[in-house]
Amino acid sequence: MKKYTSLNDINNLQETINKAILLKKDPFKFSSIGKNKTLVMLFFNASLRTRLSTEKAAKNLGMHVSVLNISNAWSLEFEDGTVMNLTSSEHIKEAAKVISQYAEIIAIRAFPSLKNKEKDASEFVINNFIKYAEVPIVNMESATDHPLQALADAITITEFKTVKKPKVVLSWAPHPKALPHSVANAFVHLMHKMEVDFTITHPKGYELDTSITKDTLIEHDQHKAFENADFIYTKNWSSYLDYGKTTNKFSNWMITKKNLGNAKFMHCLPIRRNVVAEDEVLDSDNSLVIKQANNRTYATQIVLKQILENL
Repeated sequence: MKKYTSLNDINNLQETINKAILLKKDPFKFSSIGKNKTLVMLFFNASLRTRLSTEKAAKNLGMHVSVLNISNAWSLEFEDGTVMNLTSSEHIKEAAKVISQYAEIIAIRAFPSLKNKEKDASEFVINNFIKYAEVPIVNMESATDHPLQALADAITITEFKTVKKPKVVLSWAPHPKALPHSVANAFVHLMHKMEVDFTITHPKGYELDTSITKDTLIEHDQHKAFENADFIYTKNWSSYLDYGKTTNKFSNWMITKKNLGNAKFMHCLPIRRNVVAEDEVLDSDNSLVIKQANNRTYATQIVLKQILENL
């Protein structure tokens, strides 16, 4: 693996999942592979699970870790030919090359603006680092994708499925804020690569990018979508067509113990209790959210290991 900016960078998904599960049983088995190597983590946005799990994964492999909160440091410029006489103090062309001298791997987290669809879709932060950096790049969540979360979700489903081809439903959920599409997009990418019966359910008006959902079954009746589900993955996302907009309608789309039924409940966290899902769901044995969060470490660790093996 030369970089990890999407699930497409994994040559064999099932093999990688199996290796991550083995690594989980013995996380320090390869603790010398990252000796004298540094991971630099750049955060354009705040993080809890991603930051801590990525740092733990790197340290399990013997790496040094440096963390820089870009949004609290200075404003990087990404446009070519710009006259930098306003707020931006450094251009990506210099910054990426300089950071590459301090790191063997650079990991980046940068959310979308949810204001300019075309600019967000261009993934200008991640793609400019890929263009100008001289070391591998890892996507810790970008404007349109979250491949580390998706790999952790793949591990979780593999560990808890009881049938060869489980029914998995991605359900929109209410939320008071407009949220990115990255987790939902990444999960759709994942489902297209796994042997599952997959359905997406959401109210009309909350369609995802059709170039990502492709021919996935879309069901606007949540109760119908949930019938015989083995896993229900819940996530809010703002409108794609009316880009970045959301309403406080559809509070009845909250996941309840009743509509969950016997399905396993998944969510990437953080989650707003009694808005996205009720307490009875999150506190039940059917909830996998804590186990998902734990798998973030081993998803990242297997990615870093495979990149280190190719340096």
